[in-house]
Amino acid sequence: MSIVAVGINHKTAPVSVREKLSFNPDRLSSSLQALLDFVKCREAAILSTCNRTELYVVQDGDFSLTQEKIIQWLEQHHSVPASIISPTLYWHQDQNAVNHMMRVACGLDSLVLGEPQILGQMKQAYSQAKAAGSMALIMDRLFQRTFGVAKQVRTETDIGASAVSVAFASVNLAKHIFGDLKKSKVLLVGAGETIELVAKHLYENNVGKITVANRTIARAEKMANEIGADVITLAQIPERMSDADIVISSTGSTLPLIGKGMVEQALQARKHQPIFMVDLAVPRDIEEQVGELEDVFLYTVDDLQDIIAQNLDNRRKAAIQAEVIVKKQTDNFMAWLRGLNTQDAVVAFRKQCLNTRDALLEKSLKQLKNGKDPEAVIAQLATQLTNKFMHAPTNALQSAAQGGELDRLIYLRDIFNLDVKDIDA
Repeated sequence: MSIVAVGINHKTAPVSVREKLSFNPDRLSSSLQALLDFVKCREAAILSTCNRTELYVVQDGDFSLTQEKIIQWLEQHHSVPASIISPTLYWHQDQNAVNHMMRVACGLDSLVLGEPQILGQMKQAYSQAKAAGSMALIMDRLFQRTFGVAKQVRTETDIGASAVSVAFASVNLAKHIFGDLKKSKVLLVGAGETIELVAKHLYENNVGKITVANRTIARAEKMANEIGADVITLAQIPERMSDADIVISSTGSTLPLIGKGMVEQALQARKHQPIFMVDLAVPRDIEEQVGELEDVFLYTVDDLQDIIAQNLDNRRKAAIQAEVIVKKQTDNFMAWLRGLNTQDAVVAFRKQCLNTRDALLEKSLKQLKNGKDPEAVIAQLATQLTNKFMHAPTNALQSAAQGGELDRLIYLRDIFNLDVKDIDA
């Protein structure tokens, strides 16, 4: 029995290939069943995100044969030639597979080191495999242990404590200045991808009120509806600026949209309550001179990049601690798995011995019923039992001795508790 992890990610394949091998969540159950049937594996789970697609399987066959079958299945399932698939795949087996899954869940293998979204995606993969009936004892325990490791890493290290995106860094800075954001009012200028991420982080931090200003109202409304925000035009910014405790801007404008005079008027209306401003645009949306105002905290994208660089360094240091935790938990899981294999072997051995005993005992009882001498029946039963139980160990010892396998011979002698003094006696 072996655990195999195979996949592609942002390091091994461009998006043009990754998108071809992604799995539709609505059809994942049928995909899992097809994988089980084609590869003939015991258990399976599929993780499919924008940056990676991975298959996790528990199988009994030869590893190289499993590799061939999985590539064939991916080729047929996605209608993509094996010549495109094979060079992009990475493979992990047993301990390396367990270690890889735990590293993925902790964000140690992510495009953004330590990002937390991957854990939720792995939990979704687990739930989908459970629902599809493609998961049993080993994969279930592995996923549960993986989730526990990710939680431990988040708790015991700073892997996710530092902002490493301009959107996240902007919101973190606002929290440092205002503390609780529940009473803060935010003006977002623009409705592009960066502002969407900012809005999402603000929403997750339960910010008091969000207003979105954009040139195109329809685009802003789509985002605003998701977070319960108000929408205004760019022309309305001057009259709404005084309501904002926080202003974050990111547009494609070639000229500044927010000037020093506009902010001065807002500060007067606010009775000089401070405004925290972040300009994420290049070229800048906020005039440089705004930063000269006494009650304004203005940060540019360059200021944030310096913060992010420091935070990334902190995450790399935390990642070293995380790797130690992952290695220890990988070893713990493999110890559990070996114990499970040992238990299976013990159960199989006992069953074999009991079946042998029952068969010979039944034969002896029939002989007694037929009037055969009891002493002769008992002697024959003892001899047959002894021969049966000695057969496999004797063959193993003779094979090791004849092959000159000293280590194996010593190992077998230890298993059967053989002592030369006992033999001489």
